[in-house]
Amino acid sequence: MKKSLCLLPLLLSISISSFASNVHYFGQTGNDIVSQISYGNNKEVGDYVKSDDANIYYEVYGNGEPILVLHGGGFGCTYEMGRFIDLLSKKYQVIAPSTRGQGKSEIGTKPITYKQKADDMMTVVNKVTDKSIIILGFSDGGYTAYKIASLYPDRVKKIISIGAGENIPATRKFIQVKLEDIAKFDKRFVDEKIALCPEPEKLQDFLNKYFDFFNSELISKELFNSIKCPVLVIGGELDANAPLDTIINAYKMIPNAQLAIIANAPHQAFITNFEAVWANIKPFLDNK
Repeated sequence: MKKSLCLLPLLLSISISSFASNVHYFGQTGNDIVSQISYGNNKEVGDYVKSDDANIYYEVYGNGEPILVLHGGGFGCTYEMGRFIDLLSKKYQVIAPSTRGQGKSEIGTKPITYKQKADDMMTVVNKVTDKSIIILGFSDGGYTAYKIASLYPDRVKKIISIGAGENIPATRKFIQVKLEDIAKFDKRFVDEKIALCPEPEKLQDFLNKYFDFFNSELISKELFNSIKCPVLVIGGELDANAPLDTIINAYKMIPNAQLAIIANAPHQAFITNFEAVWANIKPFLDNK
């Protein structure tokens, strides 16, 4: 794996827009309205559950087989998953939480680990259903999905992971960024992030710790080999966060995996080419 430096502009495609909704994902453009529903800040359906030392916010849509939808980390938010939730909620019961430090969920005091993330998400799931679940996760949400499947194998039927490949510390590095620097790229996103956060005074420290955590986190054979359920691994050909070779490595290490590469797509492959991503997801979901 070639060593590379992942700078903030490479985390997501960057541009600024105005949008009538009160939710906005990082780098959203004028043509990137993913849903008319304010996922992540929908007061009509939002609720909280206590997980360890933090209140975790979540929303539930639709009826049917439960599917947990997990957004990205760092600058991720539930709204970025809007097109998925719109479609899935027609057939499934969609559970859409905000992870610690994201959206309306508290940060708490616990160290950042994927076990903590997995336990948080299963606390949400257990509040909603006692059934086994499917998980659709993007980036950090994909890694959390892997950990949930490893820790709770009897509760996970399938995983769809987007932009979550093998991670070897020191092969690439995410740099520390300040909220005021992020605001230079997308002020509206930062303003909304601070407004939604129940502990805004902790937000900068949380971001610092998150990138330190990910830069030192080994995600490789031990975790991937432990996953028993079917997994669809999706990657963007031009992803700078989870480069193509890391996606392929994850696919090779997961015992029951399928692989889909979205041509010419960056990290947020489902934003730039949703139709191609969905064309791979739908048959994977339909195959019982």
